[in-house]
This record gives sequence, structure tokens and C-alpha cells, in this order.
Amino acid sequence: MKMIKIFSFALLLLSINACKQAKKTEAMKLNYPPTDTLDISDTIFGKIIHDSYRWLEDDLSAKTRRWIDSQNALTYAYLDKIPYREMLRKKMEVLWNYERFTAPFHEGKYTYFFKNDGLQNQSVLYRQIGEGNPEIFLDPNTFSKDGTTSLGGIEFSKDGSLVAYQISEGGSDWRKVIVLNAETKAVVEDTLIDIKFSGLSWKGNEGFYYSSYDKPKNASELSAKTDQHQLFFHKLGHKQAQDELIFGGSKNPRRYVGGGVSEDENYLIITAATSTNGNELYIQDLRQKNCPIKTIVDHFDNNNNIVHTEGNTLYILTDMKAPNMRLIKTDLTKLEPANWVDVIPEINMPLSISTGGGKLFASYLKDATSQMLQYDLNGKMEREILLPGKGTADGVGGKWEETTLYYSYTSYINPSTIFAYDVANGASKMYKKSGVKFDPSGYESNQVFYTSKDGTKIPMMITHKKGMTMNGNNPTILYGYGGFDISLTPVFSTAMVAWLEAGGVYAVPNLRGGGEYGKAWHDAGIKMNKQNVFDDFIAAAEWLIKQKYTSSQFLAASGGSNGGLLVGACMTQRPELFKVALPAVGVLDMLRYHKFTAGAGWAYDYGTADDSKEMLNYLLSYSPYHNLRKGQNYPATMVTTGDHDDRVVPAHSFKFAAKLQSVNDGPNPTLIRIETKAGHGAGKPTAMVISEYADRFAFALYNMGIMELK
Repeated sequence: MKMIKIFSFALLLLSINACKQAKKTEAMKLNYPPTDTLDISDTIFGKIIHDSYRWLEDDLSAKTRRWIDSQNALTYAYLDKIPYREMLRKKMEVLWNYERFTAPFHEGKYTYFFKNDGLQNQSVLYRQIGEGNPEIFLDPNTFSKDGTTSLGGIEFSKDGSLVAYQISEGGSDWRKVIVLNAETKAVVEDTLIDIKFSGLSWKGNEGFYYSSYDKPKNASELSAKTDQHQLFFHKLGHKQAQDELIFGGSKNPRRYVGGGVSEDENYLIITAATSTNGNELYIQDLRQKNCPIKTIVDHFDNNNNIVHTEGNTLYILTDMKAPNMRLIKTDLTKLEPANWVDVIPEINMPLSISTGGGKLFASYLKDATSQMLQYDLNGKMEREILLPGKGTADGVGGKWEETTLYYSYTSYINPSTIFAYDVANGASKMYKKSGVKFDPSGYESNQVFYTSKDGTKIPMMITHKKGMTMNGNNPTILYGYGGFDISLTPVFSTAMVAWLEAGGVYAVPNLRGGGEYGKAWHDAGIKMNKQNVFDDFIAAAEWLIKQKYTSSQFLAASGGSNGGLLVGACMTQRPELFKVALPAVGVLDMLRYHKFTAGAGWAYDYGTADDSKEMLNYLLSYSPYHNLRKGQNYPATMVTTGDHDDRVVPAHSFKFAAKLQSVNDGPNPTLIRIETKAGHGAGKPTAMVISEYADRFAFALYNMGIMELK
């Protein structure tokens, strides 16, 4: 405890000493490893596009591997010289070392739940009968010695007697599936392989549905394009080669196909899509042998999902004629949208639906915070579920016949708390509270609204210590995403506690391109509107500086995946605005993103360089890789990626970092931190997550001018 108190006291002095220390900062002089440039170019719509670092796209090349090793050697040598880097890592280990639980769920006679003792690399699945002693059911920490093989999903048969679970090796999206007898934990059959972007859904105890692509032939499985998803049925005891193709493949080519059995086991529900937005919807009646698959929606113009079935009645969540979503019902004999009847009509807030306890639960986003209402099957609103404050609650949900359901609540300063909810009377009772060593009473998290370049009002949550001096010298992380209809809602981060305790500010704007205000908000940040997203982020930075939360000297831009694109675009458009840039697993080459793995499915948000000359020129106007220029003083940049990332292939990060090292004329460093045996982020072992956050924070603080912690 003494070490923790000393460390916390030292960090309190950051904002006090930062301005003085900034004047003392001298950039570490770096000799970057040489990176070859090759005369490679494409001609697209008559325009010649040079791509001197394309050779780094070859993840099977020994030359690429040598480049990775040399870059990592430079990066870790730099990080090793930051005097408080190890102190940060140890502080995070202390913070992380607390028990964490998930909400319980019931399968057969058992209650299951996940628990992490604190620093376990992967959470462990336990089970118990009633109030009996829990036993370990499945421990992913035994999957590999270094914790890099993780549990990627698990599904029990309805009676709880069988279970199928997915494992991910090294963070890859390619999965294996193992089937167990749930009672004895004995393996039932051979492991299934080469499964990707898939759920698992049992049909009785006969077998289960899953989805996958054909594995690339004579190409890298981590980067080759995959575009024909297929839904299979695996019959228990049969070889995987005998699995029945249900939908997709060359006869019905779709990029994404999913299938799931309804809770009453009467229907197979199939969704099919060519992009991340909009899907077809199909249904098959499993009560009749060899019943044909019926079409409900035959186009990709809307998002549609069956959330419940009741006899022949289907309940569908859709944005058809309702950009903020509505819940409708229809009969199996009247599937056409013309016959749909509203159960929960659209309102002015985005809607999602969960089910359980014989009820429907509507979760709304009100200025990016949660509101939850309980409805009956006829659409009668029965009550609002009162939450502890402005934060994020996952939808109440569970099995249809259960009487007690569970949900969790969190915010930027409230660690996740699990509540037990009584469906009959609406009472919420605390079930499990986080044990993290953090007192939220010393911090505040407030929502503000600022004006973007075109006059649009954008909400932003700002979190920091109470009583913070607004002198422009506070280390600040500005984190954003802005894409794919994904909403950034308040969520507690153990890593950010270390930043907040350091006197830091954490600011999260809800940029256009996200889903915080429904489809219109999403569409305002896609394709030819993508610049709105960058303008929103830049305006957030300018607002924070104007209000003296921070200044450019103490401002770091951070984001991952599509958020990595955000950081890359903003640091190239306004390099003077940020002192530090932290693009993680980013989409950074906008002319070639659609040529790798499932990247072509992102075209709804981005468009592609092959669409038209106009689209090509628009992508070129902001593509981070193509907008790096000689003569600029770019922020201190640490790119992060994983060598097994087959979602956003690491070639984006490799090429961007190599070019930035070549063109940056300023004194700020450009580093790339390439995690080995890691993917896009899911399933990373705890030790790896802690080390990465410690390195990011150390790099940011050091380059903001904080040379030591006194």
C-alpha cells in the first residue's frame, strides 16, 4: 500500500510540473531502421497512385518479418528509456488485481458465470448448483502457456447437456470449435476448424449451425480476401467435411451470413448481407421436415433482426420506415413488410431490444446514455427501469421463462455493477459489485455539447479529478471512433484510472458516423460525408483547448480500428493540433482496405476507390497513408497493431509508420509497436493489455514533456 500511495502522490504533481518540464524536454534522437522503397504504382480512373511500401503487405515474407523485428527493437529501446514506464505498468497491475464477474446464466441444472481473480490472462467459466460451491467448468488459461489462446464464444444446447465453444489462437478471427458433454466435460468429437465470423446455435441435441469462409488457398489466411460466407449445419458425430451447406457460397454469394435457432426451437433464422449495414432476412420452419427457407426481406436497404417468436408470430426489430428502429410483429403466413404491425413504434431515440422473463425490454440512447423500459408482448409499456445515473446499462435479458434477469451498469467513473432484476415487480437489487480500488467520489464525468465546423452540435463526455485547475496544462486523451453505427457510451476502464489519477483528462466525443442518434447520425459520417467525422474530432480538440482543459502541448489523439483511421486523418490534416497521436489497429490505406480479408464489407461506410473517379478523389483527400507530406512536423506517434490482426490487416499500420518515418521533418518520434500473437483486440491476455496501456501512457506523457515523476 505504501508504494501505491507514493505513486499516486507523484502523479498528482504532473499537471503542476508539466509546463516547467515541457521546456526541459529534449526529443530522443532516433535512427530509424532502413525501409526499402519500391517503384510500385496503380492507375485508377486515369490517376497514377504510388505505393512505395506495398511490399510490407506480404505478411508471409521473411523481409517483412525482419522489418517487424527491427521496428520493435527500436520501439522497445525507446520505451525502456522512459523513467516511469515500469512504474506505470506496476500501478496498472495493482489496479487490475481485483475479482471481476459477469452476470450469471442458467443452463440445465447449473448456474454459470465467468470470473477473473484479477491478473488471470483469461476469465474462467465456473458453474454451481443452487447455492452450492462453484467449480471450474472451463479455464481458457489452460489453452496456451502464454494466454494468447482465448475463448471466442460458447453455446449450450437448450437442455444444457451439450456445449460447443470456440477458441481463437493468437487473436485471429479464424476459430476452432470443440464440443463437450456438459455434465462430464468430456470431449464429444473431433475439433472443427476454419470457422470465422460465426455464432453457434444448437438444433436440439442433433447438432448446431455455424458460419465460415473457405480458407484461402496459396495465400495468407491472415490477409487474403474472404467474401463468400456460408452457413453450415454440423450433425454431431459426423465429420466436418460432411456438414450440410444451408445458405451462402457460390450459389448465394453473401459476404456475411448468420444463422440461429429461435429460443422455442421452432425456427431457423438466417441473416445475409454484403456489407456491415443492411441485411436480408430468411426463416425456415423446423417443425416441418425439409421445409423450404422463406424470404422475409429480400434486399439490403435496411437492418432487420428477429428478436422473439411466439407460436406463428414473429417479432422483428427493423429500421425499415424507421431510421431509429421500431419493433414490429407479423404472422408466419404474412411475412411481407406490408403486413407488419408496430409493437413499439419509432421515437426520436435509437432503439434496441432484448427479451426475457416473458417481457420485451427496450433500450434507448438518450444523448449516448442508457434508458430502459419494460413492455409486454402487445407493446404496452409497464415501467422504466431506474438506473443509478447517466451511464451505460446492457439490455436486461435472459431466458423467456425466467423470473429474475440480470443487467450491468457502468459509467466513466462507476465500475461495472451487476444488478438482479425482478420481472414481476421491477425491483433491482445489487448482485455483484466491482472490487476495483477506485473511489469515484473524487472524480467527475460531465457531458458538454460543442459546435462542429458546419454548426452541428456534438456531445462529449469529459472525465477528470474534481477541483482540477483549468490552466491548459492537463495531460488529455481525446478518444474517438465515429463509424459503423457504433455508439460510444460511458464505460468504466481500469486502465483509464491510472490516467485520471495522473491528473489527466479523458474526453470522448460522440462523432457523426456512430449510432448515438440513429441512422441519420450514422449516414452523416459515411462515404462523401466522412470528413464530418474528422471535423467533429478536430472541433472537440479546439473546444478543449479554448476552455483551457488542455493545450496542444498536452493533447493526445487516440482511437482504434475505424478510430485509428480517425487519428490518422486528423494528425495529417491538423498536425499542429496534437502533441501525441496513438492510432491503433487502424484503417490507414483507404485505397486498398477492401482488398484484404473481409474489408470489402466496409464499403457502406467508406466507399471504395473502384466505385468512381469522384469516390477515388474523396478517399485520396483524407487517406492517412496518402496524405503524409514532406516538410511537416507531425505529432509524436506510436502506431500499435498485432501481427495476427486479420480484421484490419497490420499492413495498414506498417505502411503508414514506414512512410511517416521517412517524411516527418520535425523532432517528434514515430514508433510502431507490433504485438506478436495478437489480433484486432478481442481475447488479449491481461498481461498484454496492461503492458500496452502502460506503454501508450508512458509514451504520451513523456512526449508531452513530463520527464520525471517527482
